Amino acid sequence: MVKASSSQPRLSNVLVLDNGAYTIKAGYATRNTDLSDSTTIPNCIARSRDRRLYIGKQLESCKDFGSIVFRQPVEKGYIVNWESEKEIWDRILFDEESPLKCDTKSTTLILTEAPNAPTPLQTNVDQMVFEEYEFGAYYRCPASQLIAWNDIGQLFNPDAAPQHNAAECVLVVDSGYSFTHVVPVINGKPYQAAIRRIDVGGKVLTNYLKELFSIRQLNMMDETYIVNEIKESCCYVSTDLKRDLDICKRMKRNDIVKEYVLPDYKTLFTGVLRDQSDRGHLSKDVEQTLIVGNERFMAPELLFHPGDVGYRQAGLPEVIMRAINIVPEEYRALLLANIVLIGGNSLLRGLKERLEAELVPMAPENCIVRISMPSDPIKYAWQGGVALGNNKTALEQHRITRAEYLEHGSTWLAKRMTGQSAHGGQVGGSGAASSNKRRRGSPG
Repeated sequence: MVKASSSQPRLSNVLVLDNGAYTIKAGYATRNTDLSDSTTIPNCIARSRDRRLYIGKQLESCKDFGSIVFRQPVEKGYIVNWESEKEIWDRILFDEESPLKCDTKSTTLILTEAPNAPTPLQTNVDQMVFEEYEFGAYYRCPASQLIAWNDIGQLFNPDAAPQHNAAECVLVVDSGYSFTHVVPVINGKPYQAAIRRIDVGGKVLTNYLKELFSIRQLNMMDETYIVNEIKESCCYVSTDLKRDLDICKRMKRNDIVKEYVLPDYKTLFTGVLRDQSDRGHLSKDVEQTLIVGNERFMAPELLFHPGDVGYRQAGLPEVIMRAINIVPEEYRALLLANIVLIGGNSLLRGLKERLEAELVPMAPENCIVRISMPSDPIKYAWQGGVALGNNKTALEQHRITRAEYLEHGSTWLAKRMTGQSAHGGQVGGSGAASSNKRRRGSPG
């Protein structure tokens, strides 16, 4: 490996940027970094009905989300619109008021990506990082790979000894905005041949809710933001689907059906969720409500039955078992005992319990199924990136400097990143590049 020249700036900072499709989680890696040091930025450009434009964090100042239109640079988990993404990144990295304003030439960037990203899209990212932003060094990897750098042992056992290196085995179930990925991570690297994807994420759930409401009650097809708020406030995963459907069908008054008072952005700026019997202080003459009944659990049910909306894919428990059965036998029991849920959909109440209930009968009799979810599943990958950034020895082994990129080029960088980020057909990494090449873009 060619060493950076003496003129290379000292790389004094490590910026961890978890570039999710819905939000960007970003912050610097320092010894005392905690979750509060992560800045969460909407990864979108929005235009309100009064024609005002909101870029990234500016969306927090918006007062009227009615019929707001979003343009998102990330589709299906991959950055496909760098014109929009650059607008958002520029405000994160260069605005005087940004808490993350940095000198990119003296900064190492740890950047997340979705598994199995197509090679041309990865090359675009590499060129933007080194040629447009001129970061001093850079490491790109799937968000699930960073999970292994967290203290996985203490997730399952708070009294376990602290972990300083990547966990030996962890099965990451990452259910985010664009997708749900099941990724076995062995000795700090994803086992490439076993990665599986379900094309159901938070976006699909929100769109399904929009259709249900529009068919049954009010036209909500242009109200993406409001329906997403409804999903986050009251949707849950049913642990007994038949029972809950029967309750909604037979009982006019029950604990499942709720009313959601829609904001009018004049007197009411946020929606209000309430029981049907609780009318509150609002006047019936001015309020507009949605009745939220079996929609509360039928939308999240898509994670277990993607075929309900036309996806020819198995549900989450089946996909998890298929992924585990691909890895070498000696790792399967460890993976079943170390399942970690991350991503925004992990916050759906009942997901962990339902998943565990369906996995236990599928698992071998001599295996224990353990599922854990961190206190903040949305920022957990970012937290793992911070742990890697603080491990100077490991970071030196993974990152690529700008001097190396300029000398060797993007093809060399792509091969180097592929070799570092994933196992091939065997544990230990042999054949990683060829396996990755064969499987690029395949949803699994």
